[in-house]
Amino acid sequence: MQREEFVQQLWLDYVHQHPDIGGLRLWPMEAPAEYLAILTLNHGPYGIDALLPTLAHFGYRRQHRHAMADRGLLVSLLAPPGDAAWLVLAELQLGTLSRGPRQCLEALIAQAPPEDRRGQNLLCRGRPWPMPDWPTYQALRRAHPLAGWLAVMGPRMHHAGFDCQRLGHDLIDLDLQMRQVGLTGNPDRHHGIFPISPLLDYRFYPTASQRLAFAEGDEHRIELGGVALVQKQVSANQERAAELLLPHHTRCEMS
Repeated sequence: MQREEFVQQLWLDYVHQHPDIGGLRLWPMEAPAEYLAILTLNHGPYGIDALLPTLAHFGYRRQHRHAMADRGLLVSLLAPPGDAAWLVLAELQLGTLSRGPRQCLEALIAQAPPEDRRGQNLLCRGRPWPMPDWPTYQALRRAHPLAGWLAVMGPRMHHAGFDCQRLGHDLIDLDLQMRQVGLTGNPDRHHGIFPISPLLDYRFYPTASQRLAFAEGDEHRIELGGVALVQKQVSANQERAAELLLPHHTRCEMS
């Protein structure tokens, strides 16, 4: 698999889960995303350190690492070759969960077939373990919202972020257009997977909830992710918006 195929599979899986994003026509379909936010967890082959060799094969290089103890996350910013979308890899630390939910999630993950625990497409093949039942999902979501999300979705892309400047529009104008098509943005910098730096203006748009069939056959609607818009507050800044995405105080030294 080459990088272009990897990104295409990530995107196809994403728009399959979020058809309202796939149907957006507010900017050209070929407009590149600024970053792709991927949620995973520090367990076996799904951990960042285990994934890095494959991502390096695709040309990505880790530039920064951020620790967010209040969210139980380690986040790595991976730069692509050229001008493509950055990867923002958020890793849920299972040790931040209490014993019961942690063991419950680990038991679920252990049911993944061996063939689904390896390969270059771990992040774009969908949930590798069986679907949990509704009470298990609810318990994990109460313990940590991202634990519940991972239980039903598996390691995969959570949302795409677009830089308004690269789209050629102002955030205020795009926000109005998003509202007109039924997507309401949240300007809270702590809304989404990770907090956002004050150097960027930001909107996160949750997509419509999806009806999913759980292990016992009952169906429930849950929110699966969304799309984000960012805009640099200082347009003369030469750094990519993705490089300014996360608060500087969360950055930690590379070991």
